[in-house]
Amino acid sequence: MKKIRFNSPVVLSFALISGIVLIANYLTAGWSNTQFFMCSKGSWSDPLTYLRLFTHVLGHADWNHYSGNMILFLLVGPLLEEKYGSLNLFEIIIAVAFVTGIVHVFLPQNTGLLGASGIVFAFILLASITGEGKGIPLTLLIAAAFYISQQIYEGIIVRDNISQLTHIIGGSIGAFFGLFFSGSKK
Repeated sequence: MKKIRFNSPVVLSFALISGIVLIANYLTAGWSNTQFFMCSKGSWSDPLTYLRLFTHVLGHADWNHYSGNMILFLLVGPLLEEKYGSLNLFEIIIAVAFVTGIVHVFLPQNTGLLGASGIVFAFILLASITGEGKGIPLTLLIAAAFYISQQIYEGIIVRDNISQLTHIIGGSIGAFFGLFFSGSKK
């Protein structure tokens, strides 16, 4: 039997920490998510407001929410971490967390934001750019068209407590980094 290896430290650590946060959420009947892992309007004098701008991506409402995000995260993430490196992938995660957190805080509604779906969509669009060719990949354009049109439709028509704006922002950040990385190789 071959030895199991820790092949993707950022992706595996993120999934593990998110799993621990989910267990804590269950054990505290939602208190830990509300206090530390849910981004919402709050006082800027509260230090936890700043923390939650980054940690909201670790929290998930329940097992279905967590597993839905982690399945895609664990499928796409290791390939991206191998291609772009752990530090670059960590920077993408931080960028998505911060930008989606800031945008959410300044939106007019007063709802909570939690979950890694913005990062998952960043990874999906980043993966569609990955390749050695020159120019903008057709796969990126097709994936972005499907993805953005679906998110806009669901944002207008469907009322499901899912932040389609977070998905669009995450996907945009993933596409930006992908184009940046592909341009920096030249």
